[in-house]
Amino acid sequence: MGLMSLSIYEKMGVRRVVNARGRMTLLGGSILPGEIIEAMIEANKCFVDLEELQNQAGKIIAELLGAEDAIVTSGAFSALVLATAACMTRKDTSLMEKVPFTEGMRNEVIIQHGLRVKYDRAVTVAGAKFVEVGDENGTSPEDIERAINDRTAAIHFLAPGKENAVPLPEVLKIAKKHNVPVIVDAAGQVLPVENMRKYVSMGADLVCFGAKYFDGPNSAGILCGKKDLVEAAKLQTFICFESRNIRALGRGMKLDRQEIVATVVALQRWMNMDHKARLQEQHRRIERLAAELNKIPGVKAELSGERLGITTTAHVKLDAKVFGMSSQEAVKALDDGDPRIWVGLRDETIIINADTLVEGDEERIIDGFKRLCSSRS
Repeated sequence: MGLMSLSIYEKMGVRRVVNARGRMTLLGGSILPGEIIEAMIEANKCFVDLEELQNQAGKIIAELLGAEDAIVTSGAFSALVLATAACMTRKDTSLMEKVPFTEGMRNEVIIQHGLRVKYDRAVTVAGAKFVEVGDENGTSPEDIERAINDRTAAIHFLAPGKENAVPLPEVLKIAKKHNVPVIVDAAGQVLPVENMRKYVSMGADLVCFGAKYFDGPNSAGILCGKKDLVEAAKLQTFICFESRNIRALGRGMKLDRQEIVATVVALQRWMNMDHKARLQEQHRRIERLAAELNKIPGVKAELSGERLGITTTAHVKLDAKVFGMSSQEAVKALDDGDPRIWVGLRDETIIINADTLVEGDEERIIDGFKRLCSSRS
């Protein structure tokens, strides 16, 4: 499969990328395991009623995650859009057909200043207006409570939270007091696997995940939580646009049957996987890679980044005088090669993440650094 894919890219004039950055949308998210590819191939062999498939997939996912209901979405971003729309419209189809024009609705979503990220753009796609509380010094519970009014549709929370933000248990307590739903963006919170059940069990009304983080398709995600709100979101999907003629926002957020099946199979696999064994393999790769990089003049590599107590990341520092170039120059030069090598960069530290390395990638990275060193020596 790897060689076949590579030849396809070569024919198209597209260079392979050695991905030492992690599960990035821009690089395709994840490498789908063989059993998921097989499930997608099988799903492609015939047609099914997508509404029936989505409902059955939701039941399986909800049981795995301890939720009342769930749906597969076209990514975590789409899950956030649909979650926000559901909180504004509930099951009123006349309101659904007005979104994103939301004047007169409950259309305000409270968000903490310290939990703002670019992905919360999804909330405003649905036509909601943010009410930002707190500042760079933090947020208090009173800040959140004062912002709640008769236009409040939901409270947004970015998991796992931050030091100066009001933690989720306190947010949920305030929300319950005022009967306001809480939407949790938990896109990548998939390890330990208990995280995927945690937010629902704490009382969050809607929780969003990205499928790429549990070895599923880059194009898929999950929205799970309270049944009435998930059903309201479901009515606004591309499926109900067709099956029930609801002219709702989600028509453009289409999934194929293969992606829905793949998300279910990937989640089942992830929830039952020996993650410590998987991470130990990553550790062996990063340990060898760091040891080889330390043999190159001007390179100092140290293991970092524990996951479940296992190190899977290397932090690399360059002595520009000895190595012949700065970290920034090295990162650009690695990306300019064929294959392209994508590594992280924080200040002067190059970050190599083993999570998305495939067989042979360690050698490609080592060779890449050796080429850069020899080209300047």
